[in-house]
Amino acid sequence: MSLSSAPTQDPPVASDPLRQMYREMVLMREINHRAILLQRQGRIGSWLGSEGQEATAVGAGHALTPGDWVFPTYREHAVALVRGVPVVNLFHHLFGNVRDNARGRNLPPEYSFREINFVSISAPVGNQAPQAVGAAIAARKRGDDVAVLTFFGDGTSSEGDIYVAMDFAARFKAPVVFFCQNNGWAISVPTARQVAGSIADRAPSLGFGGWRIDGNDPLEVRDATRDALAKARSGGGPTLIEAMTYRLGAHSTSDDPTKYRDAGEVQTWVERDPLVLASEKLALTEAEEAEVWDWARNEVQQAVAEAENTPLPPVSDMFEGVYARMPWHLAEQRRLKGGD
Repeated sequence: MSLSSAPTQDPPVASDPLRQMYREMVLMREINHRAILLQRQGRIGSWLGSEGQEATAVGAGHALTPGDWVFPTYREHAVALVRGVPVVNLFHHLFGNVRDNARGRNLPPEYSFREINFVSISAPVGNQAPQAVGAAIAARKRGDDVAVLTFFGDGTSSEGDIYVAMDFAARFKAPVVFFCQNNGWAISVPTARQVAGSIADRAPSLGFGGWRIDGNDPLEVRDATRDALAKARSGGGPTLIEAMTYRLGAHSTSDDPTKYRDAGEVQTWVERDPLVLASEKLALTEAEEAEVWDWARNEVQQAVAEAENTPLPPVSDMFEGVYARMPWHLAEQRRLKGGD
């Protein structure tokens, strides 16, 4: 695996997997806090956070093998981190500078990391699922011993693309795992207003298994996802995982959840914060917790400083990577913009 740069300070590899996952969840929480501040200060364009959902992405990330493919949504930042993407590379994308893989062409935070088979996030919800099924079938035809993991939310589970993808995957036993992060809300619409029953129960009607798991327990998430991926690789077909979690923050930096969500409900889930649960299970001392948070803040602070001081792409970049042979009118626009 070749990455453009290394983390400023590698976290010590813990013998206890939960201890390692706790560090990664804290790092993701600190990235989330810093990204919100950057957006509020006008230094980046937008942000969709994962506060309260870190365990799902961290746990699932640990279940993947190096060759597996990921078709994410906009809350799986931690999957990239777990698979080796340096923190600074996330911020290169948020600032849209010349070291951003997309060179500023994608909205933040819609990353793509070809070096870890992390396919570009797109704004329309649900369209990644059929793409994931197609990639899974193509990989099988090539003889690749890999599986594909695709994420979506509870709101997206009601999109037609999800049904089409699951039906096709079931029919052709595609080596794909459908992972639903059920965080309780499709922006301002609660899950109970969308679904009569559980999302996982939809899978048996299509001919494969659906599992509902605790999305705030990274070990349970890892084990369930690992089992589903192994089943997919062995020819057992798809699995639908519904991970029960909660979005503690806003849907995005354009959202105000106090307009539609009861504070008491939020407080109930604050008490089930995956970081708190992991810390309690590990019986960490105050000093141990402080060490982890200090390390995470230092990582993020250095990443932001480096990314913000990296030059932006030239304006002429907007004309590249679209056509194999540039049309004359775009060539003329590029010339007028000083791109030649």
